[in-house]
Amino acid sequence: MTAEYVIADPVVASVAARAALATPGVVRLEPGLVGLVTAWTRAARQRWKGLDPAPADGVRVRTADGRLTVQVDLVTSGVDQAAAVGRAVQRSVTRVVAEQTGLAVAEVVVSVLDIEPVRTSEPEGR
Repeated sequence: MTAEYVIADPVVASVAARAALATPGVVRLEPGLVGLVTAWTRAARQRWKGLDPAPADGVRVRTADGRLTVQVDLVTSGVDQAAAVGRAVQRSVTRVVAEQTGLAVAEVVVSVLDIEPVRTSEPEGR
């Protein structure tokens, strides 16, 4: 007898969200309009089933033709180079999803939606 294991997309999204947030230079994940609707629907469905929704705002997962694609929408720090942070998120999400789920990620698409400005203290007298 063989067993088949299926890891649901919301689980993969939650793992990917934690990996992205742990990447240096990532300030927060941003769900965007489509992500807000998706997250609200998923959270409502999970609450209806009596489950606590896993945090995955700003992450969407899609499986097509056996290929797993993860899309991450985020905000970076103004201290770090946005492109370098994006590449680091791609590496981190790919590695952590494979380690924790056993699934191979074919593609990680990172969208930098905003860059948090560096806050400097104002000179005295202003």
